Amino acid sequence: MRIIREKFKSVRFRLFAVLCAVVIFLVLCLILVNSAVLKNFYVYSKTNTVKDLYDKINNYYADPNLNINLENELSKSAFINNFDILIKTDTDLILFSTDRDFLASLDRIQSDEQLIKEPEKNIIYQENDMRISKVEDNFSNLNYILLTANLVNGYTLYIRIPIAPIEESVEISNNVLLLIGILTIIIAALVVSVISRKFTDPILELNDITKKVTQLDFSKKYRINDSSDEINELGKNINTMSDRLEGTIKQLRDNNKELERDIEEKSKIDEMRKQFISDVSHELKTPIALIQGYAEGLVENVNKDEESRKFYAEVILDESNKMDALVKQLLELMKLEYGKRQFDDKEFDLVELINGVIQNCHVMLEDKKIDVVFKPKEPIYVKADSFYIEQIVTNYFTNAIKHADNVDGKKQIKIRIKLQKEKARVYVFNTGEQIEENELDRIWGRFYKVDSSRNRENGGSGIGLSLVKAIQNNYKNAYGVENKPNGVEFYFDVNLN
Repeated sequence: MRIIREKFKSVRFRLFAVLCAVVIFLVLCLILVNSAVLKNFYVYSKTNTVKDLYDKINNYYADPNLNINLENELSKSAFINNFDILIKTDTDLILFSTDRDFLASLDRIQSDEQLIKEPEKNIIYQENDMRISKVEDNFSNLNYILLTANLVNGYTLYIRIPIAPIEESVEISNNVLLLIGILTIIIAALVVSVISRKFTDPILELNDITKKVTQLDFSKKYRINDSSDEINELGKNINTMSDRLEGTIKQLRDNNKELERDIEEKSKIDEMRKQFISDVSHELKTPIALIQGYAEGLVENVNKDEESRKFYAEVILDESNKMDALVKQLLELMKLEYGKRQFDDKEFDLVELINGVIQNCHVMLEDKKIDVVFKPKEPIYVKADSFYIEQIVTNYFTNAIKHADNVDGKKQIKIRIKLQKEKARVYVFNTGEQIEENELDRIWGRFYKVDSSRNRENGGSGIGLSLVKAIQNNYKNAYGVENKPNGVEFYFDVNLN
């Protein structure tokens, strides 16, 4: 039912219904006009014909010298116009008659009471001695137009015209018009089906396009043809509107994404600020307390000897330097974690960088009597920011130095590089105690230290591995730690050139 209702509401059906209604209306109008006008026109036309015939007969009797065969003329005119003509003298002698029953019919008509009582009602035309009336023969139930006239010679002229043929003609023509109307509707249905498709298909296509546009789907466009009609122009305008609307919505989406990025950026900055304040307040409590305590000792002159005062001052300076380094590391970590640091990626030799880190730590290595094994055969070129890769290597290496211990009579650090697909993986191994399994993931957290005693001389700040994690996350490269049978091994990936 729904489909049928939609069909009735369609433009094609409405066009068909309107055309059919117009055809039916025109046919009905023609039938009404035919019924109302044709009979009257026939009477008017025949009235003029009998008047002309009356004038011709009157002229013949007025001028006997006219070379006219009146009987032939009357017979011819009666045949052509379907007239009945009768001429009789003043003594009722019939001079001419085209129908033997005409006289009897005249007697019946003239004796009709209705015609006698209301003579004016039936008169169509009257002039001098001539009168044209509409009469009915009750015997035959036929209607006639009857001309009664007195000629110049005193004769009486009767001309009778039957109306039945015109009534039959009106009925026949009405039936023909009705048949034509039905045929026209059938033909119109076929024509409309073809023509309406030509007009409605583009409209339906435009309707589908506008539906998709309302759903913000701008993929479908109207197929422009060579015609210059209104529908083609409408299709061009809809295509233009669709393109401009698509551009506007795309721009709005881009602006919205940019706004979302700005909001997210602001949120990150706020989060970074809160995290920084929390970390600083947490980590600076101890050095600030130490600095405050030793400063108060100097002010109150607790130790009067020069060596003690110098020791107090060195502690204050040492703690100040640690605070400065801690704050810088925190700032760097925040920038890395929140994507605020831009990397200056360049090609460099990874082997040379690792050798440089080892050389910088040679004093610590000699002090702890640690052997370092790193024997690459040739340079390995990678592409990254050398400053941050050096930070990763330094953090891994200094951690290895701090936690290296004798195993089977050896205190050793091994560094090796393994080339993978598009990556170089650096391993830093140190002999010593393993890390507990439940702490392997936790060591990458900010300020987390495996050494629970938090020795301030050897424990570090606990930020180094967090920096490694942040750097590698920015590069989307792997990093991690694994326990080995006689120690611990850290690793990280760097992109090959």
